[in-house]
Amino acid sequence: MQRPSWDEYFMQITELVASRSTCMRRQVGALLVKEKNILATGYNGAPSGITHCDVTGCLRDRLKIPSGERHELCRGLHAEQNAIIQAARHGINIDGAMLYCTDSPCIICSKMLINAGVSGIVFKRGYPDQLSLQMLDEAGIGYQQFPASEDA
Repeated sequence: MQRPSWDEYFMQITELVASRSTCMRRQVGALLVKEKNILATGYNGAPSGITHCDVTGCLRDRLKIPSGERHELCRGLHAEQNAIIQAARHGINIDGAMLYCTDSPCIICSKMLINAGVSGIVFKRGYPDQLSLQMLDEAGIGYQQFPASEDA
């Protein structure tokens, strides 16, 4: 049996992290990795100590907000945001880290990743936010969509 590549390995872990998500719409997981070491993880959901959406109901569904729009109208944080926050809380330098994520980042997350000094992004699924990718291009941050598995 062949060992998975580092990208495959880290993408498998993003799926495991995503399983912790409390979002009713989309389960997203993120890892910040430097020199093959996982620095921080994040998944999307309500902030610590705040009632989860499976109890309150999804505000975005109630307001009929399409995916990729009006990010501020949500009780949750994105996985990338939570990974950055987790690193900051623990004093971990993420400058030069790679982000592995189940989904490509939205524009808000891209701006945060740019300013945090992330060097590259590997994601599994696309996200309906072209401005996000344009800004990553302009900032010189490389990104790639991870190939889908053959049994998916």
